[in-house]
Amino acid sequence: MAEKNHAECKIGPSILNSDLSLLASESQRMMDAGADYLHLDVMDGHFVPNITFGHPVVACLRKKTSAFFDMHMMVSNPESWVEPMADSGANQYTFHVEATDDPKSCIRKIREAGMKVGIGVKPKTDVEVVLPYIEDVDMVLIMTVEPGFGGQSFMSDMMPKVQFLRQKFRALDIEVDGGVGLNTIEQCAEAGANMIVSGTAVVKSDNPRQVIQTLRSKVEDSIQKANLER
Repeated sequence: MAEKNHAECKIGPSILNSDLSLLASESQRMMDAGADYLHLDVMDGHFVPNITFGHPVVACLRKKTSAFFDMHMMVSNPESWVEPMADSGANQYTFHVEATDDPKSCIRKIREAGMKVGIGVKPKTDVEVVLPYIEDVDMVLIMTVEPGFGGQSFMSDMMPKVQFLRQKFRALDIEVDGGVGLNTIEQCAEAGANMIVSGTAVVKSDNPRQVIQTLRSKVEDSIQKANLER
């Protein structure tokens, strides 16, 4: 991990919430509205009970945009899809710690494929299970809903996980995903999350630029406040 003295705010709309028949133009619309990256949800019908899209869609999308693709791999055997996703132009591969028996090997495979590494935990998983891998990953994803379906309510009781990580790792990228919007961003920001995945709140907004700016200002205010207090 690169040495930084604090984590930087990054806003990543979840494009699963957009009109999937217009994926390329919707992705560009989000980037034009000020997004830092795009969060792409891949579901396999096994690890989660829903199915979305796979690497062929990612490859097509890559031809249309230079955006940073954060792949949220809600899949069993995440090792199997590392190379296809890398070949399709993915930038970061975020797998779930619950989905593999050998996280270290999965992390190594992602690195060797030239992608950044994210590791995710579901709501019922103790955050301490990711501690052995922190030095080897770029980001930890704390799910704030049960993965598998959009539009669920934000789980405030996941915030202690974010706080726990932020207290231990000042510069770690900590991502939150699920039910994050204007009504819940302060909780996320105050807990120490700096990578904000927001689906409906941004994508369905009449003014996504304004929503992204508001999310960003809340997070940056919290980062600044935390730095002053240290």
